[in-house]
Amino acid sequence: MWNRRRVLGAAAAASAMLASGCTAPFGSRSSYLTPILRPAHRNSVFHWTDIALQQIRDQRVPPPRAAYNLAAPMAAGFLAANGIIGRYAEPFGIGQGPRGADPEVAYGVAFATAASENFQQPFLFERNAFKDRFPDGDAKSLGIEWGRRVGMQIVRMRTNDGAEPNRINYYLGRYPRRRDALKWTPTGPFYSASPGPAFATYDRGLFPGLGQITPWTMRSGTQFRPADFLDPASPEFAEEFHTIRMLGASNSPVRTPDQSEIALFWEDGPWGITPPGHFILTAVQVLQDRGLDFLDLARAFALLGMTQCDAAINAWDAKYHHDILRPETAIRHRAERFGNADPRVERQRGWRSYIPTPEFPAYTSGHSTFGAAGTELTALLLGTDQVSFSHESPDQVLWPQLRGVRRSWTSLSQAAEENGLSRLYGGVHWERDHVAAMAAGRAIARQAFHTVFPARV
Repeated sequence: MWNRRRVLGAAAAASAMLASGCTAPFGSRSSYLTPILRPAHRNSVFHWTDIALQQIRDQRVPPPRAAYNLAAPMAAGFLAANGIIGRYAEPFGIGQGPRGADPEVAYGVAFATAASENFQQPFLFERNAFKDRFPDGDAKSLGIEWGRRVGMQIVRMRTNDGAEPNRINYYLGRYPRRRDALKWTPTGPFYSASPGPAFATYDRGLFPGLGQITPWTMRSGTQFRPADFLDPASPEFAEEFHTIRMLGASNSPVRTPDQSEIALFWEDGPWGITPPGHFILTAVQVLQDRGLDFLDLARAFALLGMTQCDAAINAWDAKYHHDILRPETAIRHRAERFGNADPRVERQRGWRSYIPTPEFPAYTSGHSTFGAAGTELTALLLGTDQVSFSHESPDQVLWPQLRGVRRSWTSLSQAAEENGLSRLYGGVHWERDHVAAMAAGRAIARQAFHTVFPARV
């Protein structure tokens, strides 16, 4: 039965939903592209990329789901435009678009259609504002019709990709648990940063089934699964244990000020752009003035979105397949159970990581996988890794220490390496997590670049 309170509550909810659709325009402080995109390079691809990145922030989407949410819209937009222009082959059977249709209109409509499903957000204001930029006529009408058709085709294609049942934080028998001392257990109640982020006390592992989602460019989610983790009784493990205990502690005597800054700069969440979004943003920054036309940019960001999704699948498959504990658990609770003869492998009850330890297994590093996949693919698109660039942290709300901090790199791989090492400086990952993830991310990018969307002969 409807009463005044329910009516007002429903109206408030509807108002909030519509308000959340009002994406900040380019030029505003809330637009991610404003600090890095020169106005002369604005285009439809970057316009919709900015909208998606803002939704990741505004909806507080966790990193692996952020990567998932980027893939379908970016792929749908490219496939709609390419169906009209016909420059590239594609494996999804989209077919040829209507002659005379506007490919940019089709791109935006297809992107918004797929994004609406992934973000559960209608994007009404964004759709209408975008379509109003184009003159009425047959080209626009055909583009709208074709874009909606392609967007829905991608939505249907991904309907049973395993994403929905894997949104919950329950194992459901998808990955067996370890039974030895390396077994991951939830992070304790002492990990938060003031005024930075915090994770719930002994929270369930995040998305234990995400590694079983159907990939976009990999043959399977296990294709680039890394080899087994270190033997905890080995000298190699002892060296890593000692390194992280010293380097990653909240009160580390050996971490330099620059390393501390790096740990915060690349933390990227929660409530921000996330690591996948950060490397999409990096690609916007370095690709904007490289002479790519509209369709080539659309293809580039389709590949970037798809490989970021596959990086998430790869990393989460590895995390729950190997089930490796975080350094904080090893150092605070498990040291004596490893059977390691090295005296440096000792328990330190009061140890705390410099940044909050995430609530899921360690091996491999999602940060490193996202960074390696994003920068490797961007370098392949450019034909070189040697790109000098700099920027401030995309999100500075949770880490006010970063306000005004600008970091610079002389290559894409340098940025990816710094991103991965940030997790060691922060005390939340083993070095092996980083090394294995970098190899997997690069392999994902190389395979996608050389096999997906080839030019038609």
